[in-house]
Amino acid sequence: MQPRLLFIDRDGTLIQEPPDHQIDDFSKLSFVPGMLQYLPRIARELDFLLVMVTNQDGLGTDRFPEERFWPIQHFLIRTLENEGVHFTDILIDRSLPEQKLPTRKPGTGMVTKYLESGKYDLKHSFVIGDRITDVQFAHNMGCQAIWLNRGDELGAGELSSVEREKLAQGVALETTSWKKIYEWLKLGQRTAERQRITNETDVYVRLNLDGSGKADIATGLGFFDHMLHQLARHGGIDLTVHVRGDLHVDEHHTIEDTAIALGEAIYEALGNKLGIERYGFCLPMDDALAQVAVDLGGRSWLVWQVTFHREKIGDVPTEMFMHFFKSLSDAARCNVHIQASGENEHHKIEAIFKAFAKALKMAVRRDADQPQLPTTKGVL
Repeated sequence: MQPRLLFIDRDGTLIQEPPDHQIDDFSKLSFVPGMLQYLPRIARELDFLLVMVTNQDGLGTDRFPEERFWPIQHFLIRTLENEGVHFTDILIDRSLPEQKLPTRKPGTGMVTKYLESGKYDLKHSFVIGDRITDVQFAHNMGCQAIWLNRGDELGAGELSSVEREKLAQGVALETTSWKKIYEWLKLGQRTAERQRITNETDVYVRLNLDGSGKADIATGLGFFDHMLHQLARHGGIDLTVHVRGDLHVDEHHTIEDTAIALGEAIYEALGNKLGIERYGFCLPMDDALAQVAVDLGGRSWLVWQVTFHREKIGDVPTEMFMHFFKSLSDAARCNVHIQASGENEHHKIEAIFKAFAKALKMAVRRDADQPQLPTTKGVL
């Protein structure tokens, strides 16, 4: 088996980046929260080779003298080594942005030996960085990107808005937390992709149970899209749903087949279910109260205690909401109980989708320190 690599950025990822973007004095030195707790666990428990990759603008010039850089760098390395973190390689580019040298990230000149040797499993290697240009660096190497995005848009000025948007969509994990990085690397990715094609519909679903709530939804039914956006946002699930359905007939097949494909994708993404919470469960919205309980135990069942007094909400018949959750619970092999009350029909169903999203988010949550099946049967 070829070794996997973790290419780790320094400033903004291991240590905090000051407003002037140059760590040339110990008074500017502080560690990124959680790094000293979770990077050692990654080094100790996982099988990655660690490579530090960093741009240090103008290092060795009057602008950034060597004697201001190395004491801090040596202190950082000693501190990490004392915690069991040993870098296989440390790569530093000293050029200035305006020089546009290929050795400067996101260029790959610094890492040519890793790209050309054929000795490493780059497809299953990662770049961890705080800038969108680190994401591009990963893309340029054929690795996956872990974006420690704290919302300061560092590096954004070096790329067009179109480039930034395209890169952001290809991020394997976007987070603000080293704990999340550790858990995600240890427990693996939970993604799935399903395409369901019949004479009535063509449904494409892609999801990431450990996402950040991004959604790309187009079913042809505006209100249904609105509900699926709630599911993604409040469930913390990255969700793509594209549907071409026989809406000239009615809405039934579009909603039903979307639910089946979505349920199958959830079931597939859950994988071996090790470490999951398994259960999740209530959400008020103005006059409406929705209560949703979920069990991902492998047996499908739906209890639906909801009454609507309108034939449609938006462009969706109200009878289709129960059918959506029945089809989804069958395909995902999960037990779902739904109760709701209220006066406003729109509020009522929106509260149901949000409560279901919250319940699902609780149920799929994993504990990296307890990677066990939540059952005494030995199988879910």
